[in-house]
Formats: sequence, C-alpha cells, structure tokens
Amino acid sequence: MSGNTPWNLVILAAGQGKRMRSDLPKVLHPLAGRPLLAHVVDTARALANLKPPAATVVVIGEGRGQVTEALGNCDDLLFVTQQQQLGTGHAVLQALPMLADDGPTMVLYGDVPLVDVETLLPLLIAAGDGVALLTARAPDPAGYGRVVRDAEGRVIRIVEERDATDAERAIGEINTGILVAPTRRLKAWLVQLRNDNTQHEYYLTDVIALAVRDGVPVSALVAPDPTEVLGVNTRAQLARAERIVRQRCAENLLQLGATLADPARIDVRGEVTVGADVFIDVGCVFEGKVDLADGVRVGPYCVLRDVQVGAGTEVAAFSHLDGCRVGKMARVGPFARLRPGANLEDEVHIGNFVEVKASRVGRTSKVNHLAYIGDAEVGSGTNIGAGTIVANYDGDNKHRSRIGCDVQVGSNVVLVAPIEVGDGATIGAGSTVSRSVPPGKLTVARARQVTVDNWRRPGKKPQGGSPR
Repeated sequence: MSGNTPWNLVILAAGQGKRMRSDLPKVLHPLAGRPLLAHVVDTARALANLKPPAATVVVIGEGRGQVTEALGNCDDLLFVTQQQQLGTGHAVLQALPMLADDGPTMVLYGDVPLVDVETLLPLLIAAGDGVALLTARAPDPAGYGRVVRDAEGRVIRIVEERDATDAERAIGEINTGILVAPTRRLKAWLVQLRNDNTQHEYYLTDVIALAVRDGVPVSALVAPDPTEVLGVNTRAQLARAERIVRQRCAENLLQLGATLADPARIDVRGEVTVGADVFIDVGCVFEGKVDLADGVRVGPYCVLRDVQVGAGTEVAAFSHLDGCRVGKMARVGPFARLRPGANLEDEVHIGNFVEVKASRVGRTSKVNHLAYIGDAEVGSGTNIGAGTIVANYDGDNKHRSRIGCDVQVGSNVVLVAPIEVGDGATIGAGSTVSRSVPPGKLTVARARQVTVDNWRRPGKKPQGGSPR
C-alpha cells in the first residue's frame, strides 16, 4: 500500500458475550481499569497517527449509549449497530456504507485488546492489493480457527474449530481474525458469504477462500507474541489478559528505573510515570495518571489515583490518595486518606488515620493523628493535634476555613467553619471553636472543669430476689 492510498478501519464490538454471564456488553468489561474496547480504540488511534484512515467504524450491538459513554470523546469514530448477531461477516457488512471504496480495510476486534501497533502497521503495508491475515502459533490452539495452507505453504482457507476435521484441529497456526483486504473486493465477497456451518453464522474468515478462488494473493503474518492476539470471551480469559497487562506495566516501570518489591504484585490501571530511584512495595494499585518523582517510596497496599508525588516523599502503608498533589520530602500515612483537591506542600506530614479533602496544607505543617481537614487553607509550620476536625458541613453547605502559619492546635479540637485562625495562635485541647481566633494568643473554648464532692457512682440493680 502506497503512502497516499486511503484505507478504512473497522472495529467489531457487537458481541453479546454470553460466556461472560453478565448484563454488561462484553467489550465494556474492564481490563487494567478501562473497557476492553477502549484499549482497541487507543491502538486504532495510535495507528491513525501514523497513517490516518478515511473512516474508523465501530460496529456495536445493543447498548450503544453505554459504549459511547464509556469511550468518552468519540468524535473521530463512526458507529453502526448490528441489530442481529449473525456473525463477523454480517457485522462487517453493516459498516460497508461508511467505507471508502479505494484502498484496503483493516478489521480489528473489540475483545482482542492487547494487539500492538508495531504488529498492525506491517500487516497494513503487507496487504498491498491483496489480503493480509494476522495469524499466531499458539501452544494451545483450542477455541480458535485454524489456518489451512497448501503443500507450498500458501494460505488457502480458514476453518473454524467447530467445523474442522481432526487433522485440521491438529494445526498449530491459528487465525486471529484480524485482516486487511481490498475494500471493493471485500464488499463483493461479503455478500457471497453463506451460513451453512454449525453456528449458522456468516464468518468473515470465509473471505479468505473467496480471495483464493478469485486469484487474489493472500499473505499471512505471524504475530511475534501470541499473547497480543488473546481474545477475551470468558472471565478466565479476562483474568489472563489482566495478568499480561500487569506484567507489561511492571516490566516498563523496571526499565524506567523503578524498584518493585515484587513485579507480580503491582496493579497498574492507568498511566504511571516514575523518576529515578522510585521504590514501590507489594500490593499497590495505581489508577488514572500517577506521577512519582525521583526517590519516592510507596509502601505496601497503597492506592493512588490521579496523583502527583514530589521527590523524596514517602507514602506509607495502606494509604489512599485520590485526585491530589503531594510536594517534596513529605510523609503520608500509614492509613492516611487524601481526597480530591488535597494539596500538600513540601515537607508536610500527614499521619495515621488522617483525612484531607479539598485543602491546602502549607510547608512543614503536620497533621499526625486521627484528624480531618476539609475545605481549609493551612499555613506553613502549623501543627494540628490528634483528634482535631474541621467541621466544614452545616447540613446543607460546605464552608471554607483558614488556619494561619505557626498555629498550634491541641488535641480533640473542633473548628466550626467558616473560621479563621490567625498566625501564631494556640488553641487549647478539647476546645470547640466557632469564632475567629486572634493571632499570637491562646484560645480555650471548653467548659470549666468541676469536681463534685459527696457524689457516689450508682450501683447495679439486683437481678431478682433480695440483695445480699
């Protein structure tokens, strides 16, 4: 195919996924935190960046709204619905009106999420004016169609396993379903397909025999890694794909210079970037976009989602960070929770069972034990005592508070928002503060301690009978 030849891309995503035993469309089942189909669309877009197609068509079944919503921005995609599930050939037939006749058409599958652009681009080029088929050599070919070749090694047809003879089932080369074919000829072949097979479906793979019949050259490229073409039809296959993605992500992080306590026990469900000398302990989950700068240490069983962590910071065990930013040389956890909008500046300490939400905590400030900071601005050098909460919610609305620099807040203090605490203020332990606190002074807001003389603790009432 020349550099200026137009081409089309069709993604088949209409399968009901009965073997998944789920009401969710099969292509929306999550792999590494994102729908199966989203992985295929990403690959298609990466391929389009190298060679833009005339059209990218996604063939879906029921649940069009679910699919488009799950994919997000779909401006570069065209959608068509396959009303009846009559096979892969019938599915591609639905896309024909949207395809440019000139040039080839590539067919991908929404449930084959691991195929790489570096595998697909040579397939597109190899097609030329003929048909190019992506195959694989699988140690266990069960469940896949087999590639039948003649004595000279030329591809002559594809046979589905259900329709294969024992000799054909013994063939180790499998059909991935991914192919490239000249669009004009593909349109003619699709209307000639028959459904006289055990499934009573119109198989796309039958166009190979039609191409051979018409003298159109058929080339087969073997996938360099058979795991690339793993299809997901069951939850067991989905779990296998998840392990493959997890391994790929771990290997990538190792290549970037991170140290993983156990590469088999890390779960990346998004995009993670790491600086030099990053250490990640076992059982950590990363979602969305996570950026770990030089020297960051993440303890065991932490969850980080859409987080930036500055150089030299330590996130201790069992901490949950979501939609937040942490500065340099800070310490978070163990058992800490940073919710969306939390912004910790350099050298901040957030300790065990502390929650921070929609708040900025200034440089070197500390919130070390059992505290809640919500909708607040905390200055630098401030210490928040154990058990302190910012009561930011009045039952209808949330209110913001400002806690100044070099403030000392004692244990078990309630700051009733909206409130302002001046720089250098000290608040006595056990205070419930509902008015502004002046700078540089001690504020105590608690009932006066009283000791009652001649008071006796009530005794237990006797249980039946007379007391002894």
